Amino acid sequence: MALTRQQMDDQVNQHFMYEATDDIDGVVGSFTQDEEIRHEAVPSPVGPLTSLAQVRAYYEMLFPSARGESVTPIMRLYGDDFLVDETLWTGEITDGHWCLCDGMSGHASARLLHVFEFAADGKIKSERVWVDLAAIQQQLSPAERPTDVVAATR
Repeated sequence: MALTRQQMDDQVNQHFMYEATDDIDGVVGSFTQDEEIRHEAVPSPVGPLTSLAQVRAYYEMLFPSARGESVTPIMRLYGDDFLVDETLWTGEITDGHWCLCDGMSGHASARLLHVFEFAADGKIKSERVWVDLAAIQQQLSPAERPTDVVAATR
């Protein structure tokens, strides 16, 4: 049975709230356990992820590296079991390792394009996100990596 737009919005908005509050258990819990999953951020040093353990490790690496200040919605498109979300993210990047900008930091704004697919249980089975790398590269500068980020990327 296809989800309604409201059900998809509710699921994605909750997932984004978990991300905004660095709630790793919440993020991981927003993915289905009943079907194969996929998580992919482009660009990323880790490539496509296909297990909840890998998703957890990715967010453990990401959260100490970036602190969001605001997210401005641009648009959403819907299909039977998917949602496309475009936003403008603004925040502080303490280490750009997560987007292949190792050792770079600074305040940045960049567009994000998410494609979510949903499982039969209504949870997320696939999250793919594309980050405007060129915008981030233009806004960051070299910086020493904070100790907590170095530990999380090993």
